[in-house]
This record gives sequence, C-alpha cells and structure tokens, in this order.
Amino acid sequence: MDKKRAAAEAAIELVKDGMVVGLGTGSTANFAIEGLGRRVSEGLRIRGVATSKATEGLARKVGLTLASLDEVERLDLTIDGADEVDPRFNLIKGMGGALLREKMVAFVSRQEVIIVDDTKLVDVLGIKSPLPVEVVPFGHLRTRDALEGLGCKASLKGGRSPFITDNGNLIYECKFARIEDPELLEAEIDLIPGVVESGLFVDLATKVVVASDNGVEVRSKK
Repeated sequence: MDKKRAAAEAAIELVKDGMVVGLGTGSTANFAIEGLGRRVSEGLRIRGVATSKATEGLARKVGLTLASLDEVERLDLTIDGADEVDPRFNLIKGMGGALLREKMVAFVSRQEVIIVDDTKLVDVLGIKSPLPVEVVPFGHLRTRDALEGLGCKASLKGGRSPFITDNGNLIYECKFARIEDPELLEAEIDLIPGVVESGLFVDLATKVVVASDNGVEVRSKK
C-alpha cells in the first residue's frame, strides 16, 4: 500500500461517531477524505469542515456532510498533511496553497492529526521545503522584499501565471537555509504588512501518523 494511503487509513481510525472533523488539503489528505467517505457509507456519522474548495468538492463527491467553520465552535479532530515535520511537531504546511484555511481550522481543533510518510521528517524545518507565505496582491513586491529581509529567497508561486488562493491572494515560496526558531520566525513574518499568514504551524499538531517501509506509527506530542 502507498505510504501516504497507509498513514491516512491509520488516521481515520481515530475518527469516532458524531465528531466534527477538519478535512485537510493535498494528495495525502485526499486519501483520508476518501477513507472517511467509505466509513460514512458503512454507517459512520460525522460532519466535515473543508480547508479548500478542492477539498470541499472531493468531500461532497464521496458523500460527506459538510459544515462551514462559522457553524461550529470547535472541531474534534482535523486530519491534514504536511511538507515538513520537526521533532517537536512544528510543521511547514501549505505548498498546496491552502495554508490560511488549514491554520484557521487547526487553531480551533482539539486534535490536529498530521499524516506523512517518513520523507517528511526533518531535524530542522526549512532544509527541504520552502516556506509558503500568503500575501495580498497589493504591493506584493514590497512584501516580498520584507520577507527576503528575514534571510530567505522568495519566489512567487506560479511565476508569471501566479497561483491565486481560494481567498484571492498570492503565495510566496520562501527558501530559508534552515529555520532554527520557528516560533520567532512566525512572529517576524506576521509583523510584515501585506502578509496574510505563513505556513509555519507551531504548537498546533497533537499527533503525527508516520508511514514508512516498516509500517505505520502514531506519535503523540509529549
């Protein structure tokens, strides 16, 4: 079985009847959504909150009942992927462009369950993946300059045909050599006018489900 699918199958076993479940965005999260659709067809009763228009479309296709984030006060559990995971469960997320909605959903989730294969595990964030940052279109080149002032090389996602988020914004992919202090960098990025949100997820993940050639391991934050 594909490692991403194996991780997703393990994660959906954490979903119980009656839960409100956050539905992540991306190829790995899609496996979880499809698995939840199968469980719903077998009698599981849940409501889902989608983190993107693409996720919403897939969720409806597989038969999930959806609610908006404004219709729920808290989510019991969210299942999502990640681009990098460090030993303290800090994450880089959002290469698919849904980082703002993913973070909003994670923030109000009792459990944030991250599903990855073992290639996503890193000792220090930033060594493999660029950090996506969502910015408003107005003056975005000046926002890029401010981001690069923090020590990265920032490239517009999509280049000359820029990727537009579900919120009508742009994404800059910021390549740092390494991110030693994710909490500090997140705060510095958030202070830049024009930044909407960054793909640094600090102190949000509660479980990481890791699939490797040796099987699937569910790791819980200490």
